[in-house]
Amino acid sequence: MARAAWLWDRFVDLMALVAAAMLIWLMVSVVTSVVMRNIGIQPFAWLFTSSEYAILYMTMLGAPWLVRERGHVHIELVTAALPDGVRRIVSRAVALACVVVCVILAWQGWELFAKNWTRNDYDVRAYYFPKWILTITFPVAFAMMAVEFARFVGGAKLIHSGQAGIHE
Repeated sequence: MARAAWLWDRFVDLMALVAAAMLIWLMVSVVTSVVMRNIGIQPFAWLFTSSEYAILYMTMLGAPWLVRERGHVHIELVTAALPDGVRRIVSRAVALACVVVCVILAWQGWELFAKNWTRNDYDVRAYYFPKWILTITFPVAFAMMAVEFARFVGGAKLIHSGQAGIHE
């Protein structure tokens, strides 16, 4: 079981690394596009499209890592005022609610992906690009986020630290 958890964590790390690479690509593509426009050259059509796709992939691939690292935005003002036992219950309940929401979104994402796959849908802007390549990120990322939130439901760590403000 420990080996599976280790492999899982490394896969989440890999997804975060790919998301970071997408962020770098986003910076390079935007700067390149702006420079090309400023010197009077029409930027490549794929440059803008790849930036849009990178934003989606960056968001979806980085999200499970953010959940694991408790990097998502949440407000600790209320949980910091709660007694330790109550805070643990509230934190686990919040994590459970997040699991439920992520499972629903993963299921809906799967249905969207399946529809795009079976109908052979294409994104038809700069190029013909199969939509399923974009929408596969929804069921994968949300299912992985559900697993990461589930680790907070039953694990030793809590989402909420019990400290209001920034403590890094």
